[in-house]
Amino acid sequence: MSVKDTVSKAALSVVLDRAIKYVQKDPDKNLPKAAGRILGLFNGLFPSKNLEGIKKGAADPNNTYTKLVKNVFRDVDPHIIKTMAMSLGYEAGLKGTKAVRSNREKYDCNIPWIILLDPTSACNLHCKGCWAAEYGHQLNLSLEDMQSIVSQGKELGTHVYMYTGGEPLIRKKDIIRVCEENQDCTFLAYTNATLVDQQFCDDMKRVGNLSLALSIEGTQESNDWRRGDGAYQKTLDAMDLLKQNKCIFGISVCYTRTNVDYVTSDEFLDLMVEKGVKFGFYFNYMPIGHDADKDLIPSPAQRKYMYYWIRRVRNGKTGKPMFIFDFQDDGEFVGGCIAGGRNYFHINSRGDMEPCVFIHFADSNIHTHTLLEGLKNPLFTEYRKGQPFNDNHLRPCPMLENPDKLREIVKKSGAKSTDLIVEEDVDTLCRKCDEFAYAWKPVADEIWENNPHPKTHTQYYRDGGKAKMQ
Repeated sequence: MSVKDTVSKAALSVVLDRAIKYVQKDPDKNLPKAAGRILGLFNGLFPSKNLEGIKKGAADPNNTYTKLVKNVFRDVDPHIIKTMAMSLGYEAGLKGTKAVRSNREKYDCNIPWIILLDPTSACNLHCKGCWAAEYGHQLNLSLEDMQSIVSQGKELGTHVYMYTGGEPLIRKKDIIRVCEENQDCTFLAYTNATLVDQQFCDDMKRVGNLSLALSIEGTQESNDWRRGDGAYQKTLDAMDLLKQNKCIFGISVCYTRTNVDYVTSDEFLDLMVEKGVKFGFYFNYMPIGHDADKDLIPSPAQRKYMYYWIRRVRNGKTGKPMFIFDFQDDGEFVGGCIAGGRNYFHINSRGDMEPCVFIHFADSNIHTHTLLEGLKNPLFTEYRKGQPFNDNHLRPCPMLENPDKLREIVKKSGAKSTDLIVEEDVDTLCRKCDEFAYAWKPVADEIWENNPHPKTHTQYYRDGGKAKMQ
């Protein structure tokens, strides 16, 4: 780190301390006054048009996001707020974004903003439709592996890491250690919440740069049908403990054909807000693994409902004070598929570098390749050449909505199945998606053609000089 960076970071830290204390004294009165100054500290992180909208919203006490921010200042420990602002806002948002974009040009390949990694294949639950439930207690990334991934990632500009699995909190001591030793990074763990205890809450508060996404799916009945008896109540109990300890957390929701109504109900969202949830990640069910049930894929009508639902609950006037992402139906905001290293990729518990947490194929492994070598190998290169896989970004995925694209990528690259139990060839996988892709196309096209879409800042291979010359 240069002297200039050190001075800038130290100055930012001091100003953030003062701003956080000022807002927490009286959020209703002081937040509107402080909003502009706080956002100004991260000048360049938001487009100017969005920045003005945020400032205007902060002055409206009834604005959804004003309520959310006030809840954050009320519910979350100030050390966590500051640490997250520094690691996510400054290191990842300002510095990291610039470095990632620069390195994409320098190395002529996709460079991710986020890396997902599985500390372990082990899980203490056996959820219906989850490929991880099949894997058993077979494989683990060592602490040294995890540290190496983060170190290599930071060299590329990547400062956000998400732990998946398996149940990552089986390795919670190592997770905390990596967080502790990399205060310039933000970490998140997807968890079933059964291993959250007081000691872990104490550790989360101490390191300050770790949040959780707790798996939950609507009502006790819909949740426990998939996750097992008692899972719903254990998750709610964990929420209570996390809120009591002023930790930051959200939810991870897999929506299926059977639970869409439950996980989108006002009753469910209101309960989550009451419990202290600050964000929600919604994932379309993917038919991964040899026991996967393609009949759990949401119907085209349900996907259409999700498109309009996500925009209602995120609206500043009609929404809920919880920021919600739907990775399938928010494709228009990120320019389509973000996998393959374009914005993220996944490393499984064996070390295989997979383009997506849902696409279990690889031609590189961290034990035989550096991260950069894997990103430049054929699988990720073919991903890069193909993105976006559809100009209608409501059909972003090369597997679920464009299965012929994944067939082509895997066969051209020579990538092999990384399923830890039964290898699944690409044609077998994609056949489970063909029916939905065919049925969803006319519905997605109708929505796309009749709604406005944001102009997103993207970096596509086809927009670069090398591709234009070909």
